[in-house]
Amino acid sequence: MNKSEIQRIEKYLREKFQLPSIIVRQRPQKDDSAEVHIGEEFIGVIFRDVDEGEVSYDFNMAILEIDLE
Repeated sequence: MNKSEIQRIEKYLREKFQLPSIIVRQRPQKDDSAEVHIGEEFIGVIFRDVDEGEVSYDFNMAILEIDLE
């Protein structure tokens, strides 16, 4: 994912979740995904998928049971 693509995704997530502290960062040595953070807290990974010329993004967020208090 290039810088422009990451910026577009970050803008979309901030607007969709009404949360300006969402940050999307490039992953070291990976070009098919980016890390998603709220502030400095890592919350998940967004993957870029191309299927028959169509681009889509898959956001994967793990929720630990200990965080569900």
